[in-house]
This record gives sequence, structure tokens and C-alpha cells, in this order.
Amino acid sequence: MIKYTEDHEWIKVEGDVAIVGITHHAQDALGDVVFVDLPSVGSKLAQKEVAGVVESVKAAADVYMPISGEVTEVNEALRDDPSLANTDPLGAGWFFKVTLSDKGQLDALMDETSYTAFSASA
Repeated sequence: MIKYTEDHEWIKVEGDVAIVGITHHAQDALGDVVFVDLPSVGSKLAQKEVAGVVESVKAAADVYMPISGEVTEVNEALRDDPSLANTDPLGAGWFFKVTLSDKGQLDALMDETSYTAFSASA
């Protein structure tokens, strides 16, 4: 299951763990990503709290926590090659993994159909 936020993050849930990244729309709006600041493993973050930063040739943008939880892993390959956020934002360009503390928060996020309509109007 993949859900989306109004801030253009995606979250893919696999059991009690979720993978988080930025959407195609976000990376397209940012342009060429040149740097990412990822959260520390073990960080406990609340939904909508800033979890990191992505910088591009055009701008810098905060990456928000789509759901409350604890960061269990970060994508070191993305630190080494930030362009993965452009070339494969829903795959190799993931940002971090988190253990979910409140799965009920997923209900407020958008499914793919809703997100596609939302991002088309943004």
C-alpha cells in the first residue's frame, strides 16, 4: 500500500515498517537534486514534523514525516548520489524507513488516484 501527502511525500507500508520518499511531482518541481539531509536512525518524529531536507539547483524543501514513528534506516546510497531522488524517486531514491506508531494516521493520507488529482491541480 502506498499513500501520499499534500507535501508530496509517499509512504509505502510493509507490515509495521514504512518506506518514505518524495514523489515524482516533488522531484520534478525541485529539478536536479544535489543534496539530501536525512534524519538520524532512532529519531522519533511526529506526523508532519520535519524529517529532512532536499536541496536542488532550484530550491531547498523540507521533507515531512507522513506518519508518526521511529526512523529505523536511512538510504545511504541517496546521500552518496542525491540524483537517485530524480531518476527513481519511488524506488532506489527512497529517503528513510520508519516503524509506525499509529497506523490510523494512514487513513488521512491520499491514495494514488486522489494524489494524482491533487498534484494536477497544484
